Amino acid sequence: MWRLIRRRHDVGPEAAGEAAAQAAVTVAPVEPDLEAAAFFDVDNTMMRGASIYHFARGLATRGLFTTSDLLKFAVGQAVFRMRGNENPEHIAVARETALAFVAGAKVDDVVRLGEDIYDEVMADRIWGGTRALAQSHLDAGQRVWLVTATPVELARVIAQRLGLTGALGTVAETSNGVYTGRLVGDLLHGPAKAEAVRALARREGLDLTRCTAYSDSANDLPLLSLVGHAVAINPDTELREHAKKHEWPIKDFRTGRKATMAALPIAAGVGAVAGGVAAGIALRRHYRSR
Repeated sequence: MWRLIRRRHDVGPEAAGEAAAQAAVTVAPVEPDLEAAAFFDVDNTMMRGASIYHFARGLATRGLFTTSDLLKFAVGQAVFRMRGNENPEHIAVARETALAFVAGAKVDDVVRLGEDIYDEVMADRIWGGTRALAQSHLDAGQRVWLVTATPVELARVIAQRLGLTGALGTVAETSNGVYTGRLVGDLLHGPAKAEAVRALARREGLDLTRCTAYSDSANDLPLLSLVGHAVAINPDTELREHAKKHEWPIKDFRTGRKATMAALPIAAGVGAVAGGVAAGIALRRHYRSR
């Protein structure tokens, strides 16, 4: 009788917990690799579509600007995709317009909106394959940074939500927590991305020959060529050809018609500032309505 009672007691929650604790194996922590890091572009590399456009969509659902504004922006993006070029004058005008509208907005408000909109709109647009690549670097003890023309506040939100180290993005000037309407430097686009990574490497003691960069666009060739390991993710035509010529790995997480459409030349810098215009309009209207 005693043995039966004892046996019943051994299969209870306390016994199960004790057995689990005794069987637990301590996993050795990953030793940090302080000289190597990975750098990921965001738009069409880590995320389907343009992050700033998704941000603008989130603002539209909040009634901060009209669907007509969003449609105009989308049409403008499509035109730039088809042309596949980036007229410096167009970029300058779009940038100045976006900055003029965002002037006076509070940084905390933009961050809060970015967090909410990421959870509502962007989270489901993260490429699972790219996210897994980022995780593999984290698992190896390496730091992982996003590098994007998207405003740094939004880029940081994305990095935080993904559990990454941090983000390099376009920096807008602020004063007392409010945007002034001016940039610090210029858009983080093309060669500027490479300069940002080079500066970060100096600060963090990284060996760029041991670092890896990922992008979908030939606009990021300065960055991809800077590191020891370059990988083309969902590449446009020019980057795909360059990657094949230089024997860089190519990974494409797109399928069918979406892959064909996404492979069209993309003016990433123009897309970023155009999205900034839409977002800026929304924020400006928001503050005027207060």
